[in-house]
Amino acid sequence: MEQLDFDVAIVGSGLAGLRTAIEIMRKDGGRGKVRVALISKIYLMRSHSVSAEGGTSAVLFPEEGDSFELYAWDTIKGSDFLADQDAVWRFVHLATQEIRLIERWGVPWNRREDGRIEQRWFGGLSFPRATYAQDKTGFFEMRALYDTLLKYEGWERFDENFVTSVVIENNQFKGFTTIDLRSGNMRFFRAKAGVIATGGAGQLYRITSTAASSTGDGYGIAYNAGLYLKDMEFVQFHPTGLVPKGLLITEAARGEGAYLVNRDGERFMKRYAPSKMELAPRDIVSRAIMTEINEGRGVRDEASGLDHVWLDMRHLGKEKIERKLPFIREIGLKYLGIDIVDQPLPVRPTVHYNMGGVHTDINGNVQSPSGPVRGLWAAGEAACVSVQGSNRLGSNGTNECLVYGYIVGNEVYNYISNERPEPQSASPSVLEAEERRIFSEVLGRESGGEDVYELRDELKDTMEKNVHVYRNEAGLAEAVKKIKELKQRYKNIRLSDRGRVFNYNLQHALELGFMLDEAEVIATGALLRKESRGAHARIDYPNRDDANWLKHTLAVKGPDGPQFSYIPVKITMWKPVARVY
Repeated sequence: MEQLDFDVAIVGSGLAGLRTAIEIMRKDGGRGKVRVALISKIYLMRSHSVSAEGGTSAVLFPEEGDSFELYAWDTIKGSDFLADQDAVWRFVHLATQEIRLIERWGVPWNRREDGRIEQRWFGGLSFPRATYAQDKTGFFEMRALYDTLLKYEGWERFDENFVTSVVIENNQFKGFTTIDLRSGNMRFFRAKAGVIATGGAGQLYRITSTAASSTGDGYGIAYNAGLYLKDMEFVQFHPTGLVPKGLLITEAARGEGAYLVNRDGERFMKRYAPSKMELAPRDIVSRAIMTEINEGRGVRDEASGLDHVWLDMRHLGKEKIERKLPFIREIGLKYLGIDIVDQPLPVRPTVHYNMGGVHTDINGNVQSPSGPVRGLWAAGEAACVSVQGSNRLGSNGTNECLVYGYIVGNEVYNYISNERPEPQSASPSVLEAEERRIFSEVLGRESGGEDVYELRDELKDTMEKNVHVYRNEAGLAEAVKKIKELKQRYKNIRLSDRGRVFNYNLQHALELGFMLDEAEVIATGALLRKESRGAHARIDYPNRDDANWLKHTLAVKGPDGPQFSYIPVKITMWKPVARVY
């Protein structure tokens, strides 16, 4: 196995990974003394962060009525009180800094007539604080970060390197193992510090707004290294996914005034969130749409057999649509032949985001059953601090990547500079075992006839059927049973491509292994949590239960599956109250 030595190894090249790398470079003063490896299984600018559309929240205009207190309250209430309030308080303050900073780095924010940055409404907000660049915010943010990173020396990109494990011994980070897809050979990135910034796992579901690369690899490597995954049962469904595939129709559409209507032409949100209507938080709007569908007020899409409601933007007018929602118009025309100027779009909830992730402290330092892992951090959707609790507000995802990229970048640089750790070599037996697992047990298996793609389809169908917007005991138990069966069958997969170079069959097989672990944690955690909170809606336990369940879920890998424990939510200012909109 080839060994590459760096000071810092970052896995993931989206907003969180890029922002972390930039902050390390900035702290280094551009001297190139700290060497950083930026590792991604895809090309850097293909990371799913480019798909973020609607906005990034920050307090920019306190003189007009916004405040850090109001932003923190919106986030905590939106989280259904599962967010850690100390982390939220820090987050809302740093978000303003990040918006101002990336403006200087080149993000072309939409402007008011007076030249100041324009902001729009998003669901669950008490003030229109979602800062935006048309409806391509994530793309422009990614471009600005990448252009900024190019100014610095001391970093090296490793595209098309698929991470297979994080090596931790004696609670000390040693490095990451990867497969270089171009050669088919394995690498060990030995580093003094590591960062997991691999995004979420939306591909567990069939109808999803996420890219094909969103398979939760960071969750998988952490879980298999004996680290905690936190709050994984909370999976966000974005209310407006384009039927049939679930392509994201940004919340900015509703922020600009779009209506949700059922088959009768009724704006049904008046029954579910009368004060906020279409601008209620995502969990509430998703449940409302599924209730309309389940009660027979949806519309059948004959081609796919899926029921949906309508997202109507016709009343906004062509000029406003072209100025603020041009990409949504493009999506409607390209994928369905629908011009939103003249026709509504068919939408239903689509899997969008994981509130849970690798368990970290308030500084992003990864936690294990033995305590903090020395030299390892996580940032962005891959991490669970928790800022998002059981439900993320729209426009609070991109800024979590920016804020925690900044925080983690600082933490990593200070760790290297102040503690001056020496690079730690991994035990040869550990690296040999990983190489044997991949090339002998997966790629080289001669027996067995299970097909990777059939197993993946069955997993997606199981999650779609039983671990969706609404859940119940019987469905979740069925999901856990099915996932365990799939895990047994996974041991007998046989690949059709036995080569080494660009073997995507092997990559998909390894991704599926991670996905099965993640699905088991999600479904089992949901089965155990006997309440409804945020994105976790149990029809058999319809109420929030603070007395028993105001706590974070921790899952660690055991011999027969995930083992669960719980830790308290950090409440500093606001006691939980009824969550109504």
